[in-house]
Amino acid sequence: MTLRSQLVLLQSVIMLVVIVGAGIAAVIIQERQIRDAYVDRMVGVAYSVAQLPTVLEAFDDPEPSVTIQPIAELIRQSSDVTYVVVTDIDGIRFSHPNPERIGEPASTEPTAALTGEMVITTETGTLGESWRVKVPVFDASGTIVGQVSVGILESELRDDLVGSIWSLSGFLAVAAIIGVLLATWAASVVRRRLHGVEPDEIKAMLETRDATLHGIREGIVVVGDDGRIVLCNDAAARLLDVDVDHAVGEAIEDVLDADLAGLLADDGQQLVLAGERVLVAHADPVVVHDRTVGTVVILVDRTETDEALRALAGAQSAAEGLRAQRHEFANTLHTIGGLIELGESDAALAMVRRVGDGGAISGVEESGILDLELAALVLAKRARARELGVRLSVHAAGLTAPFAVDGADLVTVVGNLVDNALEATGPQGRVRVTLVDDASEGRIVVEDDGPGVPADERASIFELGHSSKGEGRARGYGLTLVRRVVRRLGGHVDVADSELGGARMTVTLPIVARADAEVVR
Repeated sequence: MTLRSQLVLLQSVIMLVVIVGAGIAAVIIQERQIRDAYVDRMVGVAYSVAQLPTVLEAFDDPEPSVTIQPIAELIRQSSDVTYVVVTDIDGIRFSHPNPERIGEPASTEPTAALTGEMVITTETGTLGESWRVKVPVFDASGTIVGQVSVGILESELRDDLVGSIWSLSGFLAVAAIIGVLLATWAASVVRRRLHGVEPDEIKAMLETRDATLHGIREGIVVVGDDGRIVLCNDAAARLLDVDVDHAVGEAIEDVLDADLAGLLADDGQQLVLAGERVLVAHADPVVVHDRTVGTVVILVDRTETDEALRALAGAQSAAEGLRAQRHEFANTLHTIGGLIELGESDAALAMVRRVGDGGAISGVEESGILDLELAALVLAKRARARELGVRLSVHAAGLTAPFAVDGADLVTVVGNLVDNALEATGPQGRVRVTLVDDASEGRIVVEDDGPGVPADERASIFELGHSSKGEGRARGYGLTLVRRVVRRLGGHVDVADSELGGARMTVTLPIVARADAEVVR
């Protein structure tokens, strides 16, 4: 069955139920109104007969029916009731529509004459079942001398009701026809609004859309023109660390990263941070019928790609450093060989000791790093510094326990800080990394002799997109990532002036006591 047919049928059924219910209620009300109207008429007729002086005087006549019968029949015909029967206190009739019944006892008890009160009831008499009113007749002294019974047949009441029902049915039939026509028109309007698509087709389209949106790896977030999320697929929920059901309907600022929310103001593509994830976000407006109704944001995770690029850059730096060291060691070996040939054995031995004493970490005689990942990072950064012509020194003698953080987080923090320091200083510059601790926390201090950070910019350098190295897609999120990781680890990062002349970055992190910590030299 088509959508249009279903809508017409459903609306017609609902309308018919309402019409039939209203018709039944109207019939019940009409039946009560008919009975109430007849009761009022019968009560008026009965009391008017019972109070007529001529009727009261006739009760003392030898033949009361001679006077009462003509009066009762005249009133019966003029008031359009079935009968007006006057009886004495014993129920002997003085009037009746059938004159042959005069003088006979009434077929029902003279209840009003016995009780002295008006009685309204349905009883079956000589004319059939009737709806009747009985009132007592009082003489001048107030004594009950008889009763007046006025009634109408139940069959006449039913005939009146049936006539009203036929009239009502005509109006209800017209209303039903108009309702069906309006239901047909409404179904046509709904079908046009749905572009003629049937429910099964709509269901298939929705299932296909959901399967497609939640099946792709890229995150998709659609924001309405009111700034609230109207769609969020599983990939976006995973990248943004939110729940799909809770995200939909929420304000964009309450669910997405503040920097990512700012992307909606300017359509385009840029790198953003969502928590600690590096994402490529692309925003485009959603236009429906030449009207912009929202924005769709496509999110691509670049965290793994950035890690691979950083690893590749480190490997390249290490390879270039090894190539430089190969030439250096070749020259050193030639020098040692020459000294030996010249018989300067003491000078050759001193040179061997001097070269052998140099290493990846230098600056004090007894220094040590208790985190293997951090030690490996320093080895790579020292090669990078030598390539840039920068003197990198690491002082870890004050570190007595390892940091209570994951090695990957530690590498992220120190690696970004050292990279910034290496880029901030120039050739022949100096970068110093110091690791110290106290009873409960450790500090990583990275200093350089570069231009430093002005006091009015020290709060903004941790904001996403802020960079002093020029514009670029990969600029401006290193320090932001550092601060987010440090905060998650329960620490904090501060900026100050260094005694070397440049900036001083101090990261404070929790440490753990470990007596048998391995010292890497």
